[in-house]
Amino acid sequence: MKFNTKTIHGGQKHEEATGAVMPPVFFTSTYAQSSPGEHKGYEYSRGANPTRTALENSFASIEGGSHGFAFSSGLSAIDCVLRLLNPGDEIIAGDDLYGGTYRMFTRLFKKYGLEFSFVDMNSIENVTTKITEKTKLVWLETPTNPLMKIADIKAITTAVKEHNSDILVAVDNTFATPYLQQPLSLGADIVMHSATKYLGGHSDLVMGALMVNDEKLAEELHFIQFAAGAVAGPMDSFLALRGVKTLHIRMQRHCENGRAVAQFLQNHPKVGEVYYPGLENHPNHTIAKKQMKDFGGMVSFRLKDESKEAAFKFLENTHVFTLAESLGGVESLVNHPTTMTHASIPEPERLKIGITDSLIRLSVGIEDEEDLLADLDQALNL
Repeated sequence: MKFNTKTIHGGQKHEEATGAVMPPVFFTSTYAQSSPGEHKGYEYSRGANPTRTALENSFASIEGGSHGFAFSSGLSAIDCVLRLLNPGDEIIAGDDLYGGTYRMFTRLFKKYGLEFSFVDMNSIENVTTKITEKTKLVWLETPTNPLMKIADIKAITTAVKEHNSDILVAVDNTFATPYLQQPLSLGADIVMHSATKYLGGHSDLVMGALMVNDEKLAEELHFIQFAAGAVAGPMDSFLALRGVKTLHIRMQRHCENGRAVAQFLQNHPKVGEVYYPGLENHPNHTIAKKQMKDFGGMVSFRLKDESKEAAFKFLENTHVFTLAESLGGVESLVNHPTTMTHASIPEPERLKIGITDSLIRLSVGIEDEEDLLADLDQALNL
């Protein structure tokens, strides 16, 4: 199947008892057994639920993987990956990460003996020079949140595996979605999504996802998920499966609008730097063009007036763009990373990588392009 067909049919089958085209929502915690240990594939819904199974099969299909897992949040999916490791293990991660990921790494798992190195992944050497005999995981986020950096997935994975083939490479693919890039096909071991975002697509659920191709790794992740219990519920699974079925057509419009917004901002007299990998002056444009089908709907920019007051004036006066956390829904959102999504990162670390008070992040939705540009223009010109 081609990708657009996979979003609708990949890994799916009609419900066996009734022939229902859409999987029913199985609101049940437990399942009848004909004899102790003899059942129809389901025992207890923490281990598996038919609605969640349908979604997980879809997740695996759209990422070109063999196994998919649906979690109660994106952070619980990341938590599951880190539980593969042991005290003393080392993780190399990008220096520009979602604030919640950074918080989990530094404030939760560091105290349990995991060691983290944060590097600029624009340079492969920055990654390889940090590899030691204790390195067990390399964590990529591309495009990054919020500075839209691009990591060369294939080149980094190849270099890491040449050092030690046992080192796992995981990619947070939330911003790109499987529509734009598929890290498993580029050599990654694990793909992670905050399915709250583009996979769900309608800002009505919280969910995480992992996709893998290795049977042994899948068994380990399933055991951790089952033992720790961070599973997606049946109703959220149903909503996410419905969202996935329109992922391809939504992403086409997100990309069209994202490109238009980035070009508009680049030419606006009150705007400084614009961060969008589809712009030819983006430092990683060539890599993005190589590994992505298009460039997505996430755009970050700075105002020329670098004061927090100027940023807040803009943020408080958009009308089509809603000031809110999160991203990836059909509606456009505007966000102030230093006070919202990345507030948990200490200010010196934020400033070191360029997350300043003048930085604004847009999640460009699927509204009419003219309305989006008019809204930005009026808020900028107040």
